[in-house]
Amino acid sequence: MALMMPSVVPELAQDAGGRVKGVTIIKPIIYGNVARYFGKKREEDGHTHQWTVYLKPYKNEDMSTYVKKVHFKLHESYPNQNRVVMKPPYEVTETGWGEFEIVIKIYFIDPSERPVTVYHILKLFQSETNIMLGKKQLVSEFYDELIFSEPSVLMQQMLTSSRQITLGPYKHETDFEEKKEKTLNAILSAKNKIRHEIADLKERLKVARETIDKYKTEIIKLESQVDVVPPSVPPGP
Repeated sequence: MALMMPSVVPELAQDAGGRVKGVTIIKPIIYGNVARYFGKKREEDGHTHQWTVYLKPYKNEDMSTYVKKVHFKLHESYPNQNRVVMKPPYEVTETGWGEFEIVIKIYFIDPSERPVTVYHILKLFQSETNIMLGKKQLVSEFYDELIFSEPSVLMQQMLTSSRQITLGPYKHETDFEEKKEKTLNAILSAKNKIRHEIADLKERLKVARETIDKYKTEIIKLESQVDVVPPSVPPGP
């Protein structure tokens, strides 16, 4: 899923600008934040949570082989709201009391590739009791994909030569495979429900049409009977 390339590489053509025709490479990513409640409001600044916003690869690979830097733009109330991270892990840890939008901009080593921007709403609050009490951290993360269509020769080499981050298991806070399966099952269930509802409506429509045809036939029959009744003759003197 992370890499989609044509099966016949030698036949790929390059344009004058050095781009590889017919190639699309997909790099899945995860972005979001975790947060933990202090248990009370901090006296010196009123902050209630510690949080970390991050960008990381979906698969176990080192993004620094093709990512130059990641720029996180925080709320203007933070000193130095523009945070630049040059190497993994691409994350920023802070404290605060409110939720706001964080702009995450990804710059690539190849200058011919335009930066990619994603937006994330920093989430601090949730109704689950353990999260509210600070016993469990809140997780708000999402799956997305970086799609490189006809990359440069240099970028293609970097995208296909990334190395693993860790030797052990590589997991996310969210089980996206399970989430994907649940979503697909929900879609299939919804499709089946809609299919049954359509079949039911078709059956009702069929019955309604048959009823209408029946009444039309009866009306025509009654009208024909009225036409053959002889006119009444007035009584004589």
